[in-house]
Amino acid sequence: MSMSDPLGDLLTRIRNAHGARQTRCVAPASRLKTDVLDVLKREGYIRAWRVEELRAGISQIEIELKYSEGEPAIKEIARVSKPGRRVYSKIKELPKFYNGLGIQILSTPRGVMSDSEARAANVGGEVLCRVF
Repeated sequence: MSMSDPLGDLLTRIRNAHGARQTRCVAPASRLKTDVLDVLKREGYIRAWRVEELRAGISQIEIELKYSEGEPAIKEIARVSKPGRRVYSKIKELPKFYNGLGIQILSTPRGVMSDSEARAANVGGEVLCRVF
């Protein structure tokens, strides 16, 4: 069965695993997903992630979720740009999320990065998701 929004599926798996208080979750692997997970790791929302090869050409990502005093590090994670409605933003027009406490993950010409990294590099792009 084909999936119309693989990144949305990854975010839902993370949201559901946090809701069930699990320490790990698994998702099919792709380059975009690993780039988004790199940003989440750099910003301190997840502990770690790794790619496992199941068989030739088929891989999965195992994500180690982060908790602080029993509470999930990710309070809210939501997809912004969807397959039916892409959302692009110039860096000067990109609003702060939760007054700068949350992050937005962007896909830019220089790669996938957080909103603060995009502001430092002065590049805009597609707003993939918001994390708080």
